[in-house]
Amino acid sequence: MYFSLTVSYGLTLGLSILAAGLLVRIFIIQHDCGHGAFFRSKWANHAVGSLCGLLTLTPYAHWRRQHAGHHDMWNNLDRRESGVDIYSTCLTVEEYRARSPMGRFGYRLVRNPLVTLVLLPPLIFLLLYRVPFDTPDGWAWERFSVHATTAGVVAIVLLMGWAIGFGAVALVQLPIMIVASMIGVWLFSVQHRFENVAWLRGAEWNMRTAALRGSSYLRLPRVLQWFTGNIGFHHVHHLNARIPNYRLAACHAEMPGMDAVPTLTLGAALRSHRFSLWDEARGRMVTFRAARA
Repeated sequence: MYFSLTVSYGLTLGLSILAAGLLVRIFIIQHDCGHGAFFRSKWANHAVGSLCGLLTLTPYAHWRRQHAGHHDMWNNLDRRESGVDIYSTCLTVEEYRARSPMGRFGYRLVRNPLVTLVLLPPLIFLLLYRVPFDTPDGWAWERFSVHATTAGVVAIVLLMGWAIGFGAVALVQLPIMIVASMIGVWLFSVQHRFENVAWLRGAEWNMRTAALRGSSYLRLPRVLQWFTGNIGFHHVHHLNARIPNYRLAACHAEMPGMDAVPTLTLGAALRSHRFSLWDEARGRMVTFRAARA
């Protein structure tokens, strides 16, 4: 990509899509390390996960602990307030209707795909992960992880800028990170936010039911399945987060009852951003327009 800058920046931007796909795959390896799944060795998982975090601009220990919270409460209506981000929660239709006009506007604005899938992902990875902006006081190691990652990223950028030029570094690295962050955030969020997903009350919620009804099987073309590290088998991942990404497909093929898991094609997944409210009466996610009916 740096060589392509001397040829055409259009070529550089084209290559950034491929590089972003590879960065998404690196993030999935980091994700597996955070679950203790990629290696048998705890030390190896943490070492490789931390190195991946330098490439993905993600403080490994901080993200690992936050993500563990997602696995404790995904699609649990009674524990939504303990979620760690807007991608792990939603309002019910009744709650949305009970809000003031400004409250409803604010909810719609934050969940507009231009905000949630275009503007926020680069902001999170490039800026918010540079500081412990939402780190509880008791998370000393996770707070250190944020500062250590930021120091490492700054050191790498300074070294590359000195060797190649800061302008060239920005022209190459920023498009990769922007595209990868948008793909990665969409990939994780869409697998719990689609029309026929299930949100369960606390008494109904258990890990198996939530995995098989509150997660999707995102059926991707083989090449995209490789770039995304098999994370489309999200129902299997939530059944057992210690299964490494390179075993998810085999587990899906061998486990009984997988035909009943909600299945998303790539086209259906790209349309799923429209479903932002849980309709308890109808037992499915609905659009804002349907909530007004």
